[in-house]
Amino acid sequence: MASAQVPGGGTGIEEELDGPPGSARPQALLLTFFGGYLLGRGVHVATSSVIDVLDRVGISEHATRSTLSRMARRDLLHRTRSGRQVYVGLTLRSREILRDGEARVWRAGAVNAQWDGTWTLLGFSLPDSWQRQRHVLRSRLQWAGFGPLQGGLWIAPSTVELGVLGDDLEAGGHLKVFTATAVPPTDVDALVRDAWDLDALAARYRGFLHRWEQPSRRPRLPDGLASQLVLQTDWLQVIRRDPRLPVQHLPQDWPAEQAQQLFRGLYAEFEPGARAAAAHLDVVPDEDAGRL
Repeated sequence: MASAQVPGGGTGIEEELDGPPGSARPQALLLTFFGGYLLGRGVHVATSSVIDVLDRVGISEHATRSTLSRMARRDLLHRTRSGRQVYVGLTLRSREILRDGEARVWRAGAVNAQWDGTWTLLGFSLPDSWQRQRHVLRSRLQWAGFGPLQGGLWIAPSTVELGVLGDDLEAGGHLKVFTATAVPPTDVDALVRDAWDLDALAARYRGFLHRWEQPSRRPRLPDGLASQLVLQTDWLQVIRRDPRLPVQHLPQDWPAEQAQQLFRGLYAEFEPGARAAAAHLDVVPDEDAGRL
C-alpha cells in the first residue's frame, strides 16, 4: 500500500522551502545541491565550493554564507574544519528531509496511477484559543497531502504516515485518524474537486512546462551543474504541494505526467555536464556518515 510522503513535512522549515515555482530561495537550492552531491556519499564539501556553485545560479556569496549559517543553527548542517577551509556536511535531520525528497522525485513520482482506493480520514477539534496550533496543524496537513472535506475533517489519498506531521505538533493528542474507502452515493470526482484546488495544482505543472519545454525560455545558466540544480529545485517546488491524487479522478488533460517526463529527460541531458563540474568540488570524508 502506497504511503504519502512529503519532502520536509513536519520539520518546521516548510514555509522556507516553499515559494513560487521558478524563483527558488537559497535554502531550497542548497538542499537540492546537498541531496545530489552529499547524500549517500559520506563527504563534507568546502564552503568555497558551495559558494561557487550557488554563484553560478545567481546567488550572492553573502546570501549563501548567511543561509549556510542559518542551516547550521537549525541542525541542518554540520561544520568541520580542515586546515584553513571550513567544510559542511549533512546531519540526521537533513538526511531525513533529503531522503523524503529523493523518494518523491525518483520513486513515488508525480502520477498516482496505482491507487488502491484507500483514503486517510483525519478529524480534529481544538480549543478556540488554540489559533496558532490550528494554523500549524492545517499547514502541516496540506504539506502531507490532505485536503479539507468539511469542518474539522480532512482527507488524503492512500495511507499517510502521520510522522510527516512532526513530533513537535502540539495538537497531536487531539487528532482522530481512520482509513476508509468511499461507497455510493459518494461522488469521488466531486469530492476531489471540492477538497483540492485542481486549477492551482495544474497551473504549477503547466508553468513548469512553459519554463522548460522550449530551450529559448529556459534559464540561461553556465553549465550542466547549474542547469540541473535549478531544474530539480524548480521541480521540487512544483510537486511539493501536490497530494498525488488518484489519476482516475483527475481531468483527462492533467499535465503532471507530461511535466514529469520533461523533468526527467532534461535531468538526464544535463547529467554529464553536472558530473564533470561536480568532480572539481572540494570534499573531505564525513567520519560521522556511517552513524547517521
